[in-house]
Amino acid sequence: MYQEVIDAAKEKMQKTNVVFQNELRSIRAGRANPQLLDRVMVDYYGTQTPLPQMGNVTSPEPRMLLINVWDQKALPLVEKAIQKSDLGLNPANDGKVIRLLIPELTEERRKDLNKMVHKSAEDAKVAVRSIRRDAMEHIKKLQKDSKITEDELTKAEKKMQDVTDESIKGIDDLAAKKEKEIMEV
Repeated sequence: MYQEVIDAAKEKMQKTNVVFQNELRSIRAGRANPQLLDRVMVDYYGTQTPLPQMGNVTSPEPRMLLINVWDQKALPLVEKAIQKSDLGLNPANDGKVIRLLIPELTEERRKDLNKMVHKSAEDAKVAVRSIRRDAMEHIKKLQKDSKITEDELTKAEKKMQDVTDESIKGIDDLAAKKEKEIMEV
């Protein structure tokens, strides 16, 4: 009975890890990565549209992104959205495509990016702990309602803690990998 609660919590924790992974992809590490633009929203005819849905984003060179927008009239809108984003990139519009040159990261910027990674990791860990807390309350309620025994409660708490530790270790591993990528010169 308590296993369903643990499985549901584990699934939520995995989703938290996926969200954290996606957040990390959008943090610039000095290398051009098309996923960098996934969170950029363009005001396209009054609708907030994700930039990747408006055209192809490719990386022809290690330090350049090329955005080929399907609707040429939307080029200025895309350019404006990139400038307003928190990426700190300056788009070059030649009338057909937009080029984004990814500058070398300074030591100070690398440290700032690492702080962003730490903050995102901490937010993800807080979310995981919150999921654990909710699951534990549910399991304790099962025991209180006499649906599981005291021994099953102890076993369930240990399993829940193992699932939580595994999820937090995954977050720490992803954060360490991203920090290493950012600090690479």
